[in-house]
Amino acid sequence: MKITVDHGLCDGLGQCALVAPEVFALDDEERLVVAPEAARGSAGKVAAAARACPVRAISVEGS
Repeated sequence: MKITVDHGLCDGLGQCALVAPEVFALDDEERLVVAPEAARGSAGKVAAAARACPVRAISVEGS
């Protein structure tokens, strides 16, 4: 699974971190951080987190 974040679109709203906190988090500057190791076995949550993003800044390829 490849998770890509368009940081130009991401507003740091954190909806993805609410849905999949083991994969997505906001750093101290409210910049989205992705934990690629945690993505294994979390395909459903990652897809839900991408759908929850109000600006569609997250794209997911593969499963």
